[in-house]
Amino acid sequence: MLEELKGIRIEEYTYDLPDERIAKFPLENRDASKLLIYEGGKIRERRFYEVPDMLNAGQTLIFNNTKVIYARILFQKVTGAAIEVFCLEPYLPADYVRNFAAVKSCEWKCMVGNLKKWKEGTIVCPYHWEGIEGQLRATRMKQEGNDMIVRFDWDSPISFSEVLEHCGKIPIPPYLNRDSEEDDKIRYQTVYSKNEGSVAAPTAGLHFSLSVLDRLRAKGTMMGELTLHVGAGTFKPVKSETIGEHAMHTEHIVVQRELVEHLYECPDHIIAVGTTSVRSLESLYWMGVKRLEGDNDFNLLEQWEAYTLPRHYSLREAMASLLQWYKERDAEMLKAQTTIIIVPGYRFRVISAMFTNFHQPQSTLLLLVAAAIGEDWKKIYRYALEHDFRFLSYGDSSFLKIKK
Repeated sequence: MLEELKGIRIEEYTYDLPDERIAKFPLENRDASKLLIYEGGKIRERRFYEVPDMLNAGQTLIFNNTKVIYARILFQKVTGAAIEVFCLEPYLPADYVRNFAAVKSCEWKCMVGNLKKWKEGTIVCPYHWEGIEGQLRATRMKQEGNDMIVRFDWDSPISFSEVLEHCGKIPIPPYLNRDSEEDDKIRYQTVYSKNEGSVAAPTAGLHFSLSVLDRLRAKGTMMGELTLHVGAGTFKPVKSETIGEHAMHTEHIVVQRELVEHLYECPDHIIAVGTTSVRSLESLYWMGVKRLEGDNDFNLLEQWEAYTLPRHYSLREAMASLLQWYKERDAEMLKAQTTIIIVPGYRFRVISAMFTNFHQPQSTLLLLVAAAIGEDWKKIYRYALEHDFRFLSYGDSSFLKIKK
């Protein structure tokens, strides 16, 4: 079974995406986007502001509350050469919260543009804080694979999070082929973003306005949150012929005890907002299974592990196991890492439906959609292309009911 899934050929999950169908800018109103609804093999259309009319009390929406950071920083050498440093994940301190709160210095794993021009020495990015000119300095520490560990130093008595706001830019997706603009600072964030750490937005959530959320609450639709910091690997193309040869990127998850309690008490009608929430929730189930199986490293989920673990545990049993972990440690927060890949043949354990945008051809996100609705992914993408839907991060949305 597993070898068969690993043999899936990525060329079977492609379609022609004309450049003009990629949404280069957001709509004026978040919730004005088109919404394709797929349920029971049938397709229909609505507008996103009508979502509260679709959902019911007793259903639960799970959001990813990560916040996009100003991860792109443009430095300049004394010679005038421009060096772009793209912050990927904290290195020292390795914890996101502690790193963003750091004053004076910290280290990050980064991608560096024009690296050949930065052999040694310190590069500088000037900024202004309370009328005083400051400098953010970057120093090469060591190389790890294709990435560079970079030490940042600054003089102002402010946190690294504040430094990024002065020096950095919002890292809009490369396929937009444009520089970030002032509007992207607001529109490339969800209205419920809280926890800093992502270098890409959980884009399915960009459609939710405060008005839509208020109407959902008034209707009795339940809501929960988790945090998965989206890494640059979300844009990593599948270059191998078969998906088994593709290495998934690791992403960091933070799950509050309150959410696990809710999944234990209300295990039905769980709707994920975005593929990041899907991957987090499904990973959480398998982490519970690993703990039931006596694995002390249950909070580390490898790429194909979900396909080899026992499948007979219920969601409530898996969540009960995790709740026991919280209780034993008197903890409110679980930090975990996942590299899970969800491909056709995967059986969903947590979610019954999801909101998601329209994804790039030959991507792992398109494979996840195909895992959810089978070969009908071709039908809904063909429909979207024929009915003027906008694609990718700033594009329109879809609501997909999982095929069981």
